[in-house]
Amino acid sequence: MSMSETVAIAADHGGFDLKSILVPELRALGFAVLDLGTMNSDAVDYPDMAETLAATLREGRAQRGVLVCGTGIGMSIAVNRHRELRGALVHDALTARLARQHNDANVLVLGGRILGPELAKDCLRTFFTTGFDGGRHARRVAKLS
Repeated sequence: MSMSETVAIAADHGGFDLKSILVPELRALGFAVLDLGTMNSDAVDYPDMAETLAATLREGRAQRGVLVCGTGIGMSIAVNRHRELRGALVHDALTARLARQHNDANVLVLGGRILGPELAKDCLRTFFTTGFDGGRHARRVAKLS
């Protein structure tokens, strides 16, 4: 991680509360944070939030991202429509670690109504402090994009 690395974060209404908890956690890890919204719990469509994050990464305004919706499933489906993005819906530190080590995931996806705040913060810390193992995994990851 570079201290100048920017992480974009976006959520729909189902992920708004958890996003609010994760923004300071990202800053504590040394990242610049680009909060793409939503900024309240009013209903918004998760595909729109995922599209906004995807465009932000594609334009180079952020290097990695975090998406949060109610279950994480909708955001995961939406973000993985972009070949350059590898969104991983994680549920614990193990899946967060393996998403980075084996899949070089560049977008962490969380379920705001599934994970408690401490577990979600643990997933976030693990995801953003774990590197890609490369090696045998690099060939497979290359086939994704």
